[in-house]
Amino acid sequence: MIKKKNSRLAAAEIIFRWLEDGSFPDRQLANLKHDHAFVMELVNGVVRSRNMLLWLENRWVRQQPQPFFRAVLWVGLYQLLFMDHVEHYAAINETVEAAKGHPGGTGAAKMINAVLRRAQRERNEVLQALAKQPAHIRLSHPEFLMKRWTRQYGEADTIKLAEWNNEPPATILRIEQSAMDAADFIDKLREADIEPLMHPYSDKEIFLVLPRGIAVRKVPGYQEGWFTVQDPATAIAVDLLAPRPGEAVLDACAAPGGKAAIIAGRMKGQGELVAMDLHDDRIAVLQENRQRLNLDWIEVVQGDARAPQKVFGDRRFDAILLDVPCLNSGVLRRRADARWRIDEQRIETITALQDKILTACAGLLKEKGRLVYSTCSLEAEENEELVSRWVRANPDFRLAQTGKAFPPESGTDGAFAALLRRK
Repeated sequence: MIKKKNSRLAAAEIIFRWLEDGSFPDRQLANLKHDHAFVMELVNGVVRSRNMLLWLENRWVRQQPQPFFRAVLWVGLYQLLFMDHVEHYAAINETVEAAKGHPGGTGAAKMINAVLRRAQRERNEVLQALAKQPAHIRLSHPEFLMKRWTRQYGEADTIKLAEWNNEPPATILRIEQSAMDAADFIDKLREADIEPLMHPYSDKEIFLVLPRGIAVRKVPGYQEGWFTVQDPATAIAVDLLAPRPGEAVLDACAAPGGKAAIIAGRMKGQGELVAMDLHDDRIAVLQENRQRLNLDWIEVVQGDARAPQKVFGDRRFDAILLDVPCLNSGVLRRRADARWRIDEQRIETITALQDKILTACAGLLKEKGRLVYSTCSLEAEENEELVSRWVRANPDFRLAQTGKAFPPESGTDGAFAALLRRK
């Protein structure tokens, strides 16, 4: 019989790699075979709580631990202080065991055991002390980011946004109404003992919030393509684009394909809809979702949005959706690691890329065509400032309309979209 791997050790190894080289935890979690939900909660919680855990470490540890043992220690501290459903005995013992099998593990295990037992004894006291720390520590966001948001949104909304980001993300389904009647789909969920909540953002599209702990692949209608997993904020850009039957439409950065699916529904299967992305793995996801949703009429192509003419030549489109790569600061609830990768240099790099993509793809529009530029970011440099600057530099375009979602107000992911019309 194969012994199941210590779940705390699995979590610590993922966190160690993240601390060492910035490896995306979600990619490592995807390959996990055992206790996936528990390890995912633990890893995402530790990554999200980095500033709090550093503060705790500095409070209780005399000498900075080696990176692997820091990861183990943080796994233990997060369980004891922030996971109320975990037994303290199991958290301490399994975490200490996770340290023992590595070089230097005996001494490190003693230190980790002592710190975790102290955390257990002083839990209420230390949580009260943590609550009095500056916002970037107690809410575990980069100080740099908190200051930026305070300048842009004010202190009160910045606190609300950081608190929102620290809540577990909901799983939200968009009903594919061309495949399944909304009322019938809800009945099917209830027959499977799943009681969904209607998301208040539902309008043209209908979004349902799943109860926690429901595996998406086990939801009725997954294989039949009755729904997509999709936040309501994704509809903002498509609403501005307003695709119509018979048009030629390009979704230029399309993976995983949620917005393309909404566009397809609005076009009623009539016209040309092209979904493009660059990397093999993202193309594979697009193909899989196209097949699952029975949207074979969508044309999937592999290409670089920085140089789309290499793919399309003289081909032109009535409407283009341009959901550009961004800092993801509007989806930090779902992307626990993204908050730690935002800095001034990255902002400069990403905005240069966004401008280049916008300029390249705008050249694919027909006369009087329209383009929607969108991000899942909250940073003005990527959104309002970039669009305004670009329109000034491209006088044959005008800014017609914008849309935005601020998570604490909208109850959705953060998003920005701008409708640009060719004169």
